Amino acid sequence: MLTLDQIRAFVAVAEELHFGRAADRLRMTQPPLSRHIQKLERTIGVTLLERDNRRVVLTDAGRGFLEDARRMLTLVDTAGDRARRIAKGATGTVRLGFTAVSAISMLGVLLRRLAEELPEIDVILHERVTAGQVDGILRGELDMGLARPPFDIAALRSRVVFREPLCAVVPVGHPLAALDRPLAPDDFDGLPVISYNPVQSRYFHELTVRFLTNAHPRIEQQVHQILTAALLVAAGRGVALVPASARSLGIEGIVFCDLVRGGGDPLDGGAPGKGGGIAGEPVELHVIWNHGSTNPALWRVLELLPEPQA
Repeated sequence: MLTLDQIRAFVAVAEELHFGRAADRLRMTQPPLSRHIQKLERTIGVTLLERDNRRVVLTDAGRGFLEDARRMLTLVDTAGDRARRIAKGATGTVRLGFTAVSAISMLGVLLRRLAEELPEIDVILHERVTAGQVDGILRGELDMGLARPPFDIAALRSRVVFREPLCAVVPVGHPLAALDRPLAPDDFDGLPVISYNPVQSRYFHELTVRFLTNAHPRIEQQVHQILTAALLVAAGRGVALVPASARSLGIEGIVFCDLVRGGGDPLDGGAPGKGGGIAGEPVELHVIWNHGSTNPALWRVLELLPEPQA
């Protein structure tokens, strides 16, 4: 069996071409150095060094083995440093889940910052709805996610990283688009509204219900994703409430309209802690992760995420 002591002994002798100088370099005496070389040659089954009382010469096999031996020592020397960097979170891999709209509002900013400040951390992206992200984190398939609340699971931790207003999306030429003011709940009375699935898209379902509490719209369709809602609006199937970042989706045939107080809950004044977020910015994006994660790179990435203003 090859040992690192044998490899180091061979490299020293091969580079010095002198047993005495090689022994001094390794801070050892010549007899154990010679034994390392002999054991190495017996293990490999070839002669690596021709030596007599006057000189030491590498054989052809020895010259070839020297290249590999140097690579082995370099690998050993850097492996420890890499392990220490991984342990500190300076390098490694983070598997990040995100939703389509969160990619618009946050993902690009985060990836650019990571590339600048933690270039040796690889980020593997997984597009999933919030429920899929939660499941992926619990199964160990993801390290973190950019998702929408609530997160009623003890193993998960979360914090807000982005806030924005809620707005309305209506077809081009719709009467609401002609109003020169923010829209109020009463403006939606009797209108067909595309809402969200109360299970798969619980967060935007609840935001829509809260804003339209005192209105009497007709719920025509319940969808899972913001993009689907916007596309149905473009097809003339109704109007919808979406986060302001959806303006960047670039869908033709629709108009975005501001809502009074940014779409906050009309009954609570947009106060934090009641589902309304902050007045004017009720839509929250959270980073979520497993608090028991042992991935050091995750904690470094979490440190770079912004703290939105309260």
